[in-house]
Amino acid sequence: MIVESTTELPQDTDADTAVIGVLDGEKIHHDVDGILNGLVAAGEAKARHRHLAVAHAGGKRWVLVGLGKRSELDAEKLRLASAAALGRARELGAQRLCWEVPHKVGPEMAGAIVEGTLLTAYRFDRYKSRPPEANGALDALVVSAHDDLTDVVGEAEIVARAVNAARTLQNTPANDMTPTAVADAARVLAELDGVTVEVEGREGLERLGMGSFACVAQGSPEEPALITLRYEGPNAAGPVLGLVGKAVTFDTGGISIKNANKMSDMKFDMSGGAAVLGAIEAIAELRLPVRVVAVVGATENMPAGNAVKPGDVVTAADGTTIEIINTDAEGRLVLADCLTHAVSQGAERLVDIATLTGSIIGALGHTHAGLFASDDDWAAQVADAGTTTGETVWRMPLHADYGKVLESDTADVMNVNEARKAGSSVAACFLQRFTADVPWAHLDIAGTAWGAGRPYAAKGGSGWGVRLFVELARSLAR
Repeated sequence: MIVESTTELPQDTDADTAVIGVLDGEKIHHDVDGILNGLVAAGEAKARHRHLAVAHAGGKRWVLVGLGKRSELDAEKLRLASAAALGRARELGAQRLCWEVPHKVGPEMAGAIVEGTLLTAYRFDRYKSRPPEANGALDALVVSAHDDLTDVVGEAEIVARAVNAARTLQNTPANDMTPTAVADAARVLAELDGVTVEVEGREGLERLGMGSFACVAQGSPEEPALITLRYEGPNAAGPVLGLVGKAVTFDTGGISIKNANKMSDMKFDMSGGAAVLGAIEAIAELRLPVRVVAVVGATENMPAGNAVKPGDVVTAADGTTIEIINTDAEGRLVLADCLTHAVSQGAERLVDIATLTGSIIGALGHTHAGLFASDDDWAAQVADAGTTTGETVWRMPLHADYGKVLESDTADVMNVNEARKAGSSVAACFLQRFTADVPWAHLDIAGTAWGAGRPYAAKGGSGWGVRLFVELARSLAR
């Protein structure tokens, strides 16, 4: 899909279909023969959020979508409205769709229209034996505004396409999306200006003393990958942003094997790593003036004769000894060494992202990701980035008592407390041990990474975290 920006009125563009937002108590400014306001007056078009009505005027189709009250309109509501409008436009057979940016709103609203449309238009059909029909596929999105918003629209397109790239990594089944494939996807990013990529395999993990990460990988014949990416933007300043992602490309639970029900969804256990790669892609293409070090730990977690066993003790890269109580608490073992590595590579602000605990779904459902943080100011900055992008987070407790339950009689620490109380907070406390007092935040995205039900990411991987990380990098560059 081509994305364009114009200062022409929708009726003057070559689009076959135009979208106009209806705001409570407001008339449509650029009507066509009185038809559009006539639909509003008749009650067929309503301001109720995402309500849809269709008209024909001036040789075009017009989709009127409700946006609610102006005082309550934000970028996320516009993304959701864009998803609804695209659905109707597809039904009408639209080829070129023009969206008029609501009057007297910030330029970020134009970006929301682009994101909502491109994310909704995403399809994953690589494994369909018969290519789906092109019916309903949009050729172009034209964003109409009084001011020239070319830069805003172009930046939003970059971010949305990076999110969709992350979704493709997520949706690809584990027999193809192996740790090596994740590493190959990272290597492609080295073609972008300012990006370098290094990959270490099993021998590298052993050489670096990453016994925590390596033990997860030892039951699989697939080569694990410690992926380190660096980005140095033009005139970069500010603290070095460290992004750390869990990329367990398939998680059986290991010896502590999971229930077979919905185990196929465990291809999504690499969603944190996918988000980090998508973020680096967007940050580099946007040429943000920041410095980033990103670490992705990619591996499978499989049961085998040589797999790590409950009761085993391993040594992490920072020298911490860990008693393995449950091999299905593997994500924190991977992240422990990746966090240590990010700090050693110069990260001065840390965020890790992982589908870490089922407990977070019980607490927050699919609306918020769990946020845990060691620093109030850094927590607020991460949360603000989520609010801006619609990837909302909810800060959860990180109390010393949660860490105490991980004390081990055999080693320095256990990887999980078998009582299974406050599971998400306990897991976060485990991770905090490996952050070396660098301001750190942990995002538990088990409830938001896939199947979250947002209209613009209704099925499969959501690419959650890419937009938040890009906005976080922007905030460091300001």
